[in-house]
Amino acid sequence: MVNSDNWSRFRELIQIYQPILLLTSAEAIFEKARMAIDLQALELMIKPFSATKVKSAYQKATKALNKKLDFKKNPVAPFYNDSTYESLFISNSELLEDYIIAAFKVENSEKIGMLYSFLSDYPFKELHGIFPLSERIILLFKEACQNSKEQCQKAMRKWEEEFSEPLAIVVRNENSPYVGLNEKFLEIDKMLEFTYYHGYWQIVEFEYTTDWIHIDPFLTPPEQRTWVDMLANHDIEGIKKWIYDEFLRLRNPYPDPGLVRIRLTSILAQIRRYMKTCDLDEQLSCEKEYRHIFHSILYDSVLYRSVQNLILFIQKIFLGADSSKQMFKQDPIERGISYLETHFSNHELKLEDVAKYVDRNSSYFSHLLMLKTGRSFTEILTGIRIKEAKRFLLETSKSVKEISHLIGYHNPNYFSRMFKEIVGVSPREYRMNKG
Repeated sequence: MVNSDNWSRFRELIQIYQPILLLTSAEAIFEKARMAIDLQALELMIKPFSATKVKSAYQKATKALNKKLDFKKNPVAPFYNDSTYESLFISNSELLEDYIIAAFKVENSEKIGMLYSFLSDYPFKELHGIFPLSERIILLFKEACQNSKEQCQKAMRKWEEEFSEPLAIVVRNENSPYVGLNEKFLEIDKMLEFTYYHGYWQIVEFEYTTDWIHIDPFLTPPEQRTWVDMLANHDIEGIKKWIYDEFLRLRNPYPDPGLVRIRLTSILAQIRRYMKTCDLDEQLSCEKEYRHIFHSILYDSVLYRSVQNLILFIQKIFLGADSSKQMFKQDPIERGISYLETHFSNHELKLEDVAKYVDRNSSYFSHLLMLKTGRSFTEILTGIRIKEAKRFLLETSKSVKEISHLIGYHNPNYFSRMFKEIVGVSPREYRMNKG
């Protein structure tokens, strides 16, 4: 039985989910009949009732339920036509009616069907149509609707009560009769992408969506050296500050999320190098955790979560390094290559410098280098410098002479000759051809 205190909430749930109702009562009075009509019950059975009556009622309910489920699988929305659906994706100047558009995005895309069923059942007012897409659902309210945002807020609260699945909503309620539905859809779709920075469980009214700004997705040589030092010194506080400043204090206009993900993987590459120097890549638990973090960076829908996962991973790596064997057990080749990758711009860099860093005799270190990599010290250093030169040529407007000095060559002509010998074209040709 539903008591009087919960009756209003019960009626609201009935409106939203529209279940197949079979009611029973021991009182054959008008009040009970009126209640059954009010709740749109399929059947009201007055006690005592026979087994035949119960069977008949359940058969009737089963048919009604099957019909409803068939509609869910093959929804036919009689309140909008195909031309409206097409106008979301194709610019159509002939569609003159203005609509208020809202977009619902659930974090777990596997729940999109659940969200569609919920929105289809929810008693929106002045609604023109519901348009399910692969990762979000678009709602169109009629131009006369004055409270689209409030309706969406109530729907979000109800969704949270029932399912607790993270949800984000963007509402564009500006009257824009000269802006096509396709343009509105593209604008609101762009706003949904900001969930990467803002997270879920919020409703945002449409605001002007600026283009993403460009950032260098790769760590610069000075940044690489900073990371090498922080990792070597287990400076977790310095790492937290660097990451928070870099990723969690971003403001509009925001960088392209794809570039942010690449930048995070550039940091992960430095961590990977550190893992190799400590032999942590050979520990199954660390390797499994590393792959998990890599997946998180690539696919997590919220930046904050990726950042927190990365910091926790670094802390675990430091604990693993502390319990691992001492420095002499670490791989001198990986440490040496890591040293080259962060000091390649040094014009005076020699084999002896790297051998000293890894505490090995230079001849023995050269032998180990060739044995493990199949390349000499000079070949590895040149490869690193040429790779960095390519980046400068494609991503900056610096002259060939400037780039030559930045990557560790005194003589620009020697650099150009080495570049053409390895790449097949001169630095200028490489830049003109965009790689």
